[in-house]
Amino acid sequence: MSRYAYVNGRYLPHSQAAVHVEDRGFQFGDAIYEVWSVRRGQLLDAEGHLNRLQRSLSELSIPSPMGPTALMMVVREIMRRNRIKDGLVYLQVSRGVAKRDHAFPDPAPRPTVVLTAKRVDAASVEAKANAGASIISQPDLRWGRCDIKTVNLLPNVLAKQAARDAGAAEAWMVDADGFVTEGGSSNAWIVDQDGRLITRQLDNAILHGITRGCVADIARGLGYEVVERPFTLEEAHAAREAFMTSASTFVTAITRIDDKPIGNGAPGSVATELRNAYQTQQ
Repeated sequence: MSRYAYVNGRYLPHSQAAVHVEDRGFQFGDAIYEVWSVRRGQLLDAEGHLNRLQRSLSELSIPSPMGPTALMMVVREIMRRNRIKDGLVYLQVSRGVAKRDHAFPDPAPRPTVVLTAKRVDAASVEAKANAGASIISQPDLRWGRCDIKTVNLLPNVLAKQAARDAGAAEAWMVDADGFVTEGGSSNAWIVDQDGRLITRQLDNAILHGITRGCVADIARGLGYEVVERPFTLEEAHAAREAFMTSASTFVTAITRIDDKPIGNGAPGSVATELRNAYQTQQ
């Protein structure tokens, strides 16, 4: 079937969708993005993603291109035109088109808005999650405001490519002090020998994952202790379990880090319980 995209008020065939050559998202990465997962035709954690979108825009002083009600109408129309029952919806908002100059253009241009959507094979995703994921570690080379969901993802791209080259599903990035920050496209978690769930606190070093926050609430509701602090690779290797969270992977168990097995090398009971609870809640 044909795919459709939304670009600045127009629904276009995917192959014809384009932005101006002097769009600041293309020229400078002066843009933010957001991703919604869709399951059984429903947007997951819709409000949380909308709130993070507004925060990202505010942090970069990009005016909101439309209100949340109007945006949700566009999101649902993109889902309808692409017949998305299980999939992902991607939104990108740049500062807009202006003559190339590093400083913000004055007067401010109209922001550029792009939405696309793609289908996901839910059964295949579940099969991969049931098998667990192998990951590698990489130095964290990103900028100091990873809490803003910008399109400046080159270090993430390089980390994810290194993972692919190693036959792994994800890369956990490690800062100069030896602490894991997060994955190339996910938040990082471990379960220590006492059964506590440990994940890095919300700061500028990590993206404030919407799925991360939802899973933390679910875990507390199930009686788990959630500790928000940095942890090292050594702690991860010694953990009972490890897992990652994101809008596309939900909760996915990690079975190996740098080719060293975590626990017994199979998906653990905590990650499995949290994945099931997260999907049941949606």
